[in-house]
This record gives sequence, structure tokens and C-alpha cells, in this order.
Amino acid sequence: MSKYLMNKFLFTVDRDPVLVERYRIDPAATVAWWEHTQANSILHCHSGESSTWLAFTDDERAALATHDHVALFELGAHPFLTLTLWIALFERDDDEPLAMQLDYAAKLSHVVPPYPDIST
Repeated sequence: MSKYLMNKFLFTVDRDPVLVERYRIDPAATVAWWEHTQANSILHCHSGESSTWLAFTDDERAALATHDHVALFELGAHPFLTLTLWIALFERDDDEPLAMQLDYAAKLSHVVPPYPDIST
């Protein structure tokens, strides 16, 4: 399991409006593209510098590809990273204030302390 890589994906996608839209429209293809082209970039500021060993597990890939924030949390993704990205992805779909955030919380309401380890 690579909590680091899941969190790196969530962080980098959330900071790029084009990637947010791409991930919203076609999450499975976006996850596959990102894992293939971006996951092993070391700094994102120097071409040619990369690693070769980082990859999502099947469970991580499936949770990312289906926008399953509950599974991501259970796998150790940081909840602030999923929440901020989910706001960018889905808040516009609701007419009620905080509807998306309340739904997000309700879907995680079964999780009780001790929470999954979110350290990387």
C-alpha cells in the first residue's frame, strides 16, 4: 500500500483545475494516466528525474477510479485531501449549502476511533 502515492494523487489533482475536470469526467482513465505518467515524477520541476517503483495497489486504484472516498479513508488517504478534492468535484452538483460536505460526513459516520493511520 502506498498512502504517500494516494495522497500525492489527491493533492496534485486538486491543485490543477484541468485535472479536476478530467478526474470528474473520466476518473478511471485519469487515474491510469496519472499513475503511468506522473506517479514516479520526483519533483515535477525537472524533466528526466523519476523513480520507477511507485504504483497504486489494486484497491487504491479501484477506490480512486470510482471516487470512493470511504474506501480511500479506510486505505489511509488523508481526509482533508479527499474532502478538498471532493468539494472541487461535487459541491457544484448540490443546491443546498453544505449538502456535499454533509453527505461526505454521513458516508464516513460508521468510522469510529481509532481511525485508520493517515501518516505517510
